[in-house]
Amino acid sequence: MFDLGPQTVYALIAVAIMLLVGFPVHEFMHAFAAYKLGDNTARWQGRLTLDPRVHLDPMGAGLLAMSALFGGFFIGWAKPTPVNPMNLQGGRLGETIVAVAGPLSNLVLAAIAAVLVRLLVSNGDTIAGATSDQVWQTTTSIALYFVIINISLFVFNLLPIPPLDGWHALLGLVSPRMNWQLRSFQARYAQVIPFLFLALILFGGGAIISPIVNAIRSILLGF
Repeated sequence: MFDLGPQTVYALIAVAIMLLVGFPVHEFMHAFAAYKLGDNTARWQGRLTLDPRVHLDPMGAGLLAMSALFGGFFIGWAKPTPVNPMNLQGGRLGETIVAVAGPLSNLVLAAIAAVLVRLLVSNGDTIAGATSDQVWQTTTSIALYFVIINISLFVFNLLPIPPLDGWHALLGLVSPRMNWQLRSFQARYAQVIPFLFLALILFGGGAIISPIVNAIRSILLGF
């Protein structure tokens, strides 16, 4: 069972902000990068937008909310942005650029929110005196969770596992022969990969993701 205490509420509010801001920015950056490189697929399907409604994936959103309720590392996703690699300029490197554009936006959002956290912490007495200690604590906690969620999704999405962004980035970096072999592997085990992916999340995700998340968090926040 989960404890719906103040910190859980703060985490859920950060999740809501993530669904309204973080996920739309992530998917928009995929679509924008693809558009700039010559692929109009996302634009034609109405995905070149920051409207959170068109990017919402109920399962990915639900999993992110469950992460907040049960603790541990945060994991979730939005509706994948459609991209046709054949239309991209720059050869296979274009696919890598489009793939990393989304996760990098999460890192940028984390850095922006980290600045807010640093300001709130360093000016805590002044801010609390002007408003109230509860408002200061609530704002700081929500911003901190927003930082952690974005870092978590930055790291998670860059794992070189299909269908994550890291897999598509890898496809653009390897040799043509290796690219073909990896795509063949993905097609051959398309029915099994979702279960392997779920097993990784449930049993090994924390051990892989958490140390990297903590390291980036320490760099951005200074603690």
